[in-house]
Parts: sequence; structure tokens; C-alpha cells
Amino acid sequence: MPVIFRYRGFRFFFYSNEGSPREPIHAHVRGSGGEAKFWLHPMVHLGSSDGFDAGMLRELAEVVEQNATLIERAWNEHFS
Repeated sequence: MPVIFRYRGFRFFFYSNEGSPREPIHAHVRGSGGEAKFWLHPMVHLGSSDGFDAGMLRELAEVVEQNATLIERAWNEHFS
């Protein structure tokens, strides 16, 4: 499970086995008793979540959006 970066105690990561066929680019976020999955394309949007309230999901979506280039680069480097 490669960790892409950390933010305020949250880990932003993806799994090394992301389905077969591989799912499109996304990031998982885990921390503070919750987990979420954000898709990057066609725009950053929530795929699933458990344990986060709406305000936290908005903040995490903003963090994913601000780091979309980093996430995509890490994904492509890992899976190429």
C-alpha cells in the first residue's frame, strides 16, 4: 500500500492491487476513524466513504484536488 503523502494525520494512498482490470486513478484516505476513496477523473469526486462527516469530506476532497498532479504521478510511476 504505497502512501502518497500525509496531511493532518490522514494517509493518502492506493493499493498495489487496484483490481483486474485496474481501476482508474484514485486515492484512498484513512485517518481519524474513517476512510474514503476519491476518483481523480474527469474531476475529483467522492467514490465512497465510511466514518467521515460532510465537512471533513469537503476538506479531504480539496486536499486531493490540490495534490491531484502528485497523486497521478505516483500512480503512474507505481503502475508503469
